[in-house]
Amino acid sequence: MNAILPNSMLEATRLTREGKLGEASALLQTLFRGAAPAATAAPGPRTAAGAAAGRPPRIIDIDPETGEAAAPAAAAPGPAAFPWPAGGVGTTATPQMPDALRGFLDRINPGGLAQGLGGLAQGAAARAEPLPEGARFVAGTFTGAAGGRGYKLYIPAASRGAAMPLVVMLHGCTQSPDDFAAGTRMNALAEEHGCLIVYPGQTQAANAQKCWNWFSPADQQRDQGEPALIAGITRQVMRDHAVDPRRVYVAGLSAGGAAAAIMGQAYPELYAAVGVHSGLACGAARDMPSAFAAMRQGAGGPAEARSRQVMPTIVFHADKDHTVNPRNGDQVIAQSAASSTLRAEVQRGQVPGGHAYTRTLHADAAGRPVLEQWLVHGGGHAWSGGSVAGSYTDPRGPDASREMLRFFLEHPLAAGAA
Repeated sequence: MNAILPNSMLEATRLTREGKLGEASALLQTLFRGAAPAATAAPGPRTAAGAAAGRPPRIIDIDPETGEAAAPAAAAPGPAAFPWPAGGVGTTATPQMPDALRGFLDRINPGGLAQGLGGLAQGAAARAEPLPEGARFVAGTFTGAAGGRGYKLYIPAASRGAAMPLVVMLHGCTQSPDDFAAGTRMNALAEEHGCLIVYPGQTQAANAQKCWNWFSPADQQRDQGEPALIAGITRQVMRDHAVDPRRVYVAGLSAGGAAAAIMGQAYPELYAAVGVHSGLACGAARDMPSAFAAMRQGAGGPAEARSRQVMPTIVFHADKDHTVNPRNGDQVIAQSAASSTLRAEVQRGQVPGGHAYTRTLHADAAGRPVLEQWLVHGGGHAWSGGSVAGSYTDPRGPDASREMLRFFLEHPLAAGAA
């Protein structure tokens, strides 16, 4: 993840191009130490809703060149302690500031961020598959007290007015609803199972890299910030379409996975189950330094559950994920268990021609699996079993989309809980 304050970064870029490297260096170091810069460009639309409200710097959860994390050190007393993006300039040693600064600013310069998604990522432009006859993939918007967001809604051809399950899919950084739909292939599964799928879209005004702001305390609370927007989209779709209120689910990738964990903890009466792919537990971070620390090594302490009841949760994480440490998947499971005593059963398997995996089922006293954790061996920071039509996917499986939807449909809300 790269820390991003768009206006300040643009100012640093301008200073560098004018040869004022000392001023640009000082500005960047101030930003990555978490302090407010002494002078920035004129505030843009996001400033009024973000920086002016005292929010922490925004974070991108994937380095666009390598697919790996690129975290600044928490304590950065001087140029030598400032780490540059993995795989870029100065990978093994800190380079001289002027060259490193130019290289870094080139990487964050708008227009270059979406280029060359490395690792297992494919091109960011999703290749849309033709819709089955009678199906629709429509755009919508939601506006509420916390602001507004757009979304895409998939309505399967199989819909005949009967109440259907609804799955809310939260994309990762740099992605879009169309890209995430293409990469996960969730729309095709919606046709098989008769589900509605809604893809809320994060905006660049809220986050320069379109990341859900999972690390911001203002975006971790029920009926506030982004949770209020996502819940508002969910309820709007439920109001406007035939949705079974006992079968509403939320899932996401990376920053979207962390946001999904937040939604499950904040709205246990709305979402019957949660899917977290390569994400973090709710409350794993409260600011930029703790966000980078959690990504590197997991949250500093046990993730606190906000509900006394088990939140049915399925987790996918790869053991070679160098962007979000797989320990975070353990912490999502621990938080979802809500201190309940569950019995674990470990299974191992192998995708033909693909990855091996370990699947751990956590069952309640009645023997019903309520938590499910998949550890993909040899995989990286990408949607397991996804399509090359979208970004940040690993087609070598196992199929996270199919397994998540199967898990969701096994876990409706208890009668009367919706």
